[in-house]
Amino acid sequence: MEGVIYCIIFGLAGLILGGFITATFLRKAVEKKARGIVEEAEEKAEVIRKEKMLQAKEKFLQLRAEHEKHINEKNSVLQKAENRFKQKESTLSQKSEEVNRRQKEIDTIKQNLLSQLDIVNKRQEDLEKSHARQVEQLEKISGLSADEAKQQLIESLKDEARSEAMVHISEILDEARMTANKESRKIVVETLQRTAAEHAIENTVSVFNIENDEIKGRIIGREGRNIRALEALTGIEIIIDDSPDAILLSGFDPVRREIARLALHKLVTDGRIHPARIEEVVAKTKSQIEQEILDTGKRTCIDLGIHNMHPELIRMIGRMKYRSSYGQNLLQHSREVALLSATMAAELGMNTQKAKRAGLLHDIGKVPENEPDLPHATLGAKLAEKYKEKPEIVNAIAAHHDEIDMQSMVAPIVQVCDAISGARPGARREVIEAYIQRLNRLEEIALSYPGVLKTYAIQAGRELRVIVGADKISDNEANKLSYDLSKKIQQEMTYPGQVKITVIRETRAVSYAK
Repeated sequence: MEGVIYCIIFGLAGLILGGFITATFLRKAVEKKARGIVEEAEEKAEVIRKEKMLQAKEKFLQLRAEHEKHINEKNSVLQKAENRFKQKESTLSQKSEEVNRRQKEIDTIKQNLLSQLDIVNKRQEDLEKSHARQVEQLEKISGLSADEAKQQLIESLKDEARSEAMVHISEILDEARMTANKESRKIVVETLQRTAAEHAIENTVSVFNIENDEIKGRIIGREGRNIRALEALTGIEIIIDDSPDAILLSGFDPVRREIARLALHKLVTDGRIHPARIEEVVAKTKSQIEQEILDTGKRTCIDLGIHNMHPELIRMIGRMKYRSSYGQNLLQHSREVALLSATMAAELGMNTQKAKRAGLLHDIGKVPENEPDLPHATLGAKLAEKYKEKPEIVNAIAAHHDEIDMQSMVAPIVQVCDAISGARPGARREVIEAYIQRLNRLEEIALSYPGVLKTYAIQAGRELRVIVGADKISDNEANKLSYDLSKKIQQEMTYPGQVKITVIRETRAVSYAK
């Protein structure tokens, strides 16, 4: 029994000792593992610290580089500013030296002038003293003082001047009476010319708009043949310059300008532009304009309620649309006179139809293309009589500018209404009428010479272009024609400035390579 107890005691003691030994070994193992973990953590911490230090060092280097770059840029700006300042300082120094040099020159010139002025003053004093001595000597010789001698000389000169002045005044008055009319006409024409220049573009130029500038080249054509054909057929100067998308048509005849404008429109729209096509289109356009003129005359008569009028008079009424009276459209003026005449006749209890008819036809004498040397009132009366208008109408047309005596009450009504229509503010510009007449006269003088085919007055009447036949006039004869025209225009016309006469003699040789 005791042995069993001892065995149990020894067993328990062994277990306790074994547990103690096991616990000791376990504790040492745990301590060893803990030291390993601590050492590993310390190694990782050292690695992280080194990485952070490297990053911090790189960031520092980057910031230092940027700072140095910024400093360098500022230094560069400062250096440039310093260079500019030095340059300006150098320029100012040079200018200052130039100013000082010029100031010295001015001072030198000033001193020279002062010295010269002193010399002049001294000479002036010497001259005055010499003049005084001479006056004293003359007074002693003549026995008169200077003032008395001067007074006697003035009186004698006055008497002589009066007698001579009377002779000259008489001659001047005679000459003035002879030349006053000529000079007054010259002054009026010069005034008209200056004022007409302001309205020349408005009244003698039409603008033809185009889509792009390429069309200009097609209108000009090879070596300018198309534009020459257009100008020759229409009698209008076609101006193609740098104006964007526009061509100018210049000519004092509005019918010609309208024909040229419509022909150009058809040619550009069709696309075929060559001399033969141009001739065909211009001919068709002229026919179209003539038909439009006739339609305008018919519409005007219908609008005014005027019937049974001769077709030729209707055509002339239509042509009024393309004529002007002192800058006032002739058709509008005639319609206005017709309506005013009808209103006045109605107030007086007279025949309104006769008054209206006479008012519409009163300026018909301004329309004919070939205008003879007759007043338009007389010519209009002859036309009205020719086309079977009544005597009251004929007399009203002829008498509305007092060319003949008035024989009916219609005549004074037409005369008064014509004055009302033309005298209202802004209705007329008398400048244009004189301007157009002068251009027409220029063309007529040139056309009176043999061998002349066409004439164009351009540049507001400052140039006359004369086209002659190459087979009829030689080069020498062309020079002589230019000289003769200049002399004849100088003798027969009054104009300001000068007129350039250009005679064009052209020979064309055309062939085609096929």
